[in-house]
Amino acid sequence: MANLFGIGLSGLKTAQTQLSVTGQNITNVNTAGYTRQTALQVAQTPSFSGAGYLGNGSKVVDVERIYNQFLTNQVRTATSTNAEVQAFQSQLEQLNTLVSSSATGITPGLQSYFDALQTAIEDPANLPARQLFLSEAEGLASRFNTVQTSLTTQNQFIGQQMSTLADQASRLATSIASYNDSIAVAAANGAQPNDLLDARDEAVRELSELIGVTVVQQDDNVLNIFIGSGQPLVVGNEASTLAVRPGAGDPSRVDVVLKAGNASQDVTGLISGGELGGLIKYRDDVLDPALNAIGRLALSIASEFNQQQGQGLDLNGNAGASLFNDINSAELVDGRSRARVNNSDPNAKLDVLISDTSQLSTSDYEVVFTTATEFTVRRTSDDSVSGPYDLSSVPPPELDGFTIELGGGGIAAGDRFLLTPTRHAAAEMGVVMQEPQELAFAAPGSVDASLDNRGTGTLSQPSLSAGPSPIDPAALEGLLPIELSYDEASGELQVTGGTATLNPSPLVITPGQTNSVEVTVGGYTFSMAMTGTPKDGDSFNLEFNTGVADNRNALVMSDLQTAQVLGQANGAEGFSFVDGYGDLVQRVATYTAQARTNSASSASVLTQATNNRDSVSAVNLDEEAANLIRFEQYYNASAQVIQVARTIFDTLINSVR
Repeated sequence: MANLFGIGLSGLKTAQTQLSVTGQNITNVNTAGYTRQTALQVAQTPSFSGAGYLGNGSKVVDVERIYNQFLTNQVRTATSTNAEVQAFQSQLEQLNTLVSSSATGITPGLQSYFDALQTAIEDPANLPARQLFLSEAEGLASRFNTVQTSLTTQNQFIGQQMSTLADQASRLATSIASYNDSIAVAAANGAQPNDLLDARDEAVRELSELIGVTVVQQDDNVLNIFIGSGQPLVVGNEASTLAVRPGAGDPSRVDVVLKAGNASQDVTGLISGGELGGLIKYRDDVLDPALNAIGRLALSIASEFNQQQGQGLDLNGNAGASLFNDINSAELVDGRSRARVNNSDPNAKLDVLISDTSQLSTSDYEVVFTTATEFTVRRTSDDSVSGPYDLSSVPPPELDGFTIELGGGGIAAGDRFLLTPTRHAAAEMGVVMQEPQELAFAAPGSVDASLDNRGTGTLSQPSLSAGPSPIDPAALEGLLPIELSYDEASGELQVTGGTATLNPSPLVITPGQTNSVEVTVGGYTFSMAMTGTPKDGDSFNLEFNTGVADNRNALVMSDLQTAQVLGQANGAEGFSFVDGYGDLVQRVATYTAQARTNSASSASVLTQATNNRDSVSAVNLDEEAANLIRFEQYYNASAQVIQVARTIFDTLINSVR
């Protein structure tokens, strides 16, 4: 009788436990990271009787998580990848809109700038047309300033976001370490603390959204978490912290450091995955090259137009003044070099001076000194190393369109500098010319044919193909005029008196064809073309230009719209201003399209991985509702067994009375 009571009572307890587990599943159906649980029920050890072994009911020996480690790892990996792609795409979309928009992009500004120049060319003495060109120049400079400001703001925002993400990752790491400790204590009692395990797994998943992690399971139910190339973030119940600090090479951006005790390690270049990895990837692969490309374009436009201005004459007969800021102004030079924080002399600096904008790249450079004067240069875009160079050499070392000089302080072996020749140029671009009369639209030389000429030979108006910039009008006026005459016997064009030289010399004219003519005098070279058939004794005078309505230098400026003035390093053909900016827009658009595709793909992979895990581990309300009914019937049936045992016991007692 007692055995029947015991069996019924064990059934009640087992059913009650099953109902409790089912209720726990139902109430946590929407709990993030919760894993469905099930009670493991077994029969109790039977007792021997004369009729054999009789059962003693059932009992619950464990409450298990319905859990698959492989599927959980898949979700964690997919979460990290998706978060990285989403962060990368989010920043790219902003950049793509900025550089391609007609309101903020550079291309519309360039078109308006050259359109205004073309209008001024049609009437070079017209002051309103000149003023319009100056206004469009200011508008173009303003567009460069706006793009630079937007990209700088984005860089600052990325730094702030990286700081926030580092703090969140540190808090999660501390939580995981605390869970490790609690789980180890609880597991020492011989059973798994399911809810603590779920909470820890969810914390690890949340951490993987922030940064890519490697999880290593230990024998004592402890998880060790590593980042980067194996740097420990959580080991047992000890957690390191992530923080940001101003960059060692560039204080305008932040680096991520891993702190453990009193030691810290820069892990910026090692981080991948998660939002933090996506932001760092965007900054290194897209933002920095974009800033450098915009800066290179600004430097080239300013350099080319300032130089061409200096080779013409304004309405006052003076050499053309600069239209844009000096590309080697003190403000620009100061921002092109950054010393490492641990250099021997904190006041030491290098001056990076742009010498040829057509040779500039969009890369940054790292300078490493092997002695106090000798150094090597690593181009960060392709890791190519050049040198060694000598800082004390005259002229100074030059590479990729710029020279390097000591700007102050002392240098020692082991010192390092980060060079950003083009990074900040767009921010300082501005128009310095105030008066439209100062625009040098006129060429400095002109050619007149003698009225006594008998042939049909003509010389085109000269262009200044070589010479100082700005020119010296007084000195040039003293060197001119130069008389050129044709000798029919020799077929040569000759200089009559003076010190001018012809190129080639002797210069033989082929009648009826186009013949190139170059005249050099006092460091100035004028280029012309002779056509037609000259007669013996025909002469031409190369004179100093005094005409105010001349537009030949402005035409050369207009030709800069399509001239291949960028990207000529290593003998490359080069490309124009518009093509240079178009290349940036195209690369950003390509990156954006790829990011959108990757985002959709990674989101799909994450959804599939989550569904696979949930199909095993998530709570199914229909299933739990059925279990609720089943275990309720089980409970009622067990209670009925006890009721039957009681009735039999009562009958037995009454029969004895």
